[in-house]
Amino acid sequence: MKEFKTESKRILDLMINSIYTNKEIFLRELISNASDAIDKLKFISLTDTSVDTDFKIEIVADKKHGKLIVKDNGIGMNEADLEKNLGTIAESGTLAFKKENESEKELIGQFGVGFYSAFMVADKIEVRTKKYGEEKAYRFESSGAEGYEITETSKDGFGTEITLTLKKDTDDYKYSDFLEQYKITSLVKKYSDYIRYPIETDVTRSKKKEGSSDDKPEYEDVTEKEILNSMIPLWKKPKAEVKDEDLSEFYKNEFHDYTDPLKNIYFKIEGNVTYDALLFIPAKAPYDYYSKDFKKGLKLYSNGVMIMEKCEDLLPDYLAFIRGVVDSSDLSLNISREILQQDRQVKAIATTLEKKILGELKKLLEEDRETYEKAFKEFGLSLKFGCYEMFGMNKDKLKDLIMFYSGRNEKLVTLSEYVKSMPEDQKEIYYACGENYEKIKELPKIEKAREKGYDVLFMKDGVDEFVVKILDEYESKKFKSVGETDFSLDTEGEKAEIEKKSEEFKDVLAEIKNALSGKVAEVRLTGELKTYPVCLSSKGEISIEMEKVLNSMPNSEGKVSAEKVLEISANHPIAETLKKAYEEDKEKLKKYAVVLYESARLLEGLPVDSAQSFVSMLSDII
Repeated sequence: MKEFKTESKRILDLMINSIYTNKEIFLRELISNASDAIDKLKFISLTDTSVDTDFKIEIVADKKHGKLIVKDNGIGMNEADLEKNLGTIAESGTLAFKKENESEKELIGQFGVGFYSAFMVADKIEVRTKKYGEEKAYRFESSGAEGYEITETSKDGFGTEITLTLKKDTDDYKYSDFLEQYKITSLVKKYSDYIRYPIETDVTRSKKKEGSSDDKPEYEDVTEKEILNSMIPLWKKPKAEVKDEDLSEFYKNEFHDYTDPLKNIYFKIEGNVTYDALLFIPAKAPYDYYSKDFKKGLKLYSNGVMIMEKCEDLLPDYLAFIRGVVDSSDLSLNISREILQQDRQVKAIATTLEKKILGELKKLLEEDRETYEKAFKEFGLSLKFGCYEMFGMNKDKLKDLIMFYSGRNEKLVTLSEYVKSMPEDQKEIYYACGENYEKIKELPKIEKAREKGYDVLFMKDGVDEFVVKILDEYESKKFKSVGETDFSLDTEGEKAEIEKKSEEFKDVLAEIKNALSGKVAEVRLTGELKTYPVCLSSKGEISIEMEKVLNSMPNSEGKVSAEKVLEISANHPIAETLKKAYEEDKEKLKKYAVVLYESARLLEGLPVDSAQSFVSMLSDII
């Protein structure tokens, strides 16, 4: 028995225990190596017409002896090849072949270690191989780091046959699963579905016996060879050959969704990094999409071999809802093919993907509004977060894709559409925030805006106000909340009247503020209310809606507080009632103050500070 070199022993131990994080990956590696072997012979067949080009890979499960066999009719190996490629770990015949034949870019195995990943599941590996064009066949046998043996053997036909003697099942891992038909099928579909040569195995199915009647059918188990892989990826086919039904079916099967996608995005990019992409916008958000448990990412392939099931770096967080696959032959892989050796290629792919997806979303908005709105209702919150996060770094990319509910038109509109519909005398973009559209519609200050014919954008999502704060303006129009103290639609004459009356009520307002014991920063008269006697507004950077959002977050402890202003309608009979109470019964005025303040909190969707005190004072007044 020959010994591996000392450094090879260390590499083998490291590889089995550290490089590969998932045991099932071994089958992908063996199939990829088989595919590479066939690629080499296929290259020879271009000039040697005697080569039999009926190429295939076969998987055989020998349950009786606990063995899994992977066969190919590729180029095979001679004694020198075995010594070089298998006897020396990390010596890659594929890499050498690529250096000699630069035009062959689609070979996968480059590091000479994938073969040894099989030791994660096998106690012993036996290789029987015969090189194309040579007479002798050879057998390589190894039980791991102890060493290996190479001897002459007999073999029909050229190619390679690898036999794994699987490890015994343990309490922690069931190695015998790799001999099960369902497991082999699922692993091939998962990792090697797009290997370009047929991968065959024996499949046993129950079939109706010939000659048995339909009334009393008899069944028997029939074992037949079946091809497990699709071979040609859908995204590699010419667009003209791919129907929408094909794309929908692929999406549902690949991503385990029962509904058709809203949109497919199908393109090829050629440049510094060449790749194919087949992307989808789902019709429904996954149940955990807006939770911390959701994991974004596209399936990443290299020449049809899946490298990562969810490559997170290919998508920004705000496009996490996009599903799909990316396939590139330009990726620099690490030795386990599980992660990337360099991230510059991924960054290059991610940059062009982002531009392409944003362009397709804009096109969808312009050409198929109904479908875009469906997508936005599911994933619009994600785009809004994209505007806000990272200090608004992406706001210019996304501001034309986000939508808000128009109070006047009662439908979603873009900011561009809102600005175009503004009356000439309207200088700002008006918005109001609340728990839902119905409650926002009933906010006190909405009435006057509606009466004057101004549209107000209704914002019910917690992130909305943060988005408009980070945007600050759109097409030189500033955003203005109807809930801010300085929001006013009064004419100059109306403002003068309010100022005059406020001077008259100065002492009344001061007494009400004192009665509320620091709960409000100011009490003032307003002409902005129509039917409501009172409302709360805010001044400063934190609005009332922001207070609610921030205090609802985990570990907030409810310490965030907006600087609140109690506004009393100057045109409502309540004003004169308050003035009379100030002059005749200041204790009654204090009760009025508490009741009005708590009423204003309820109108804003805030809880009353003290339900008991509120009910008691309301009862006293009645």
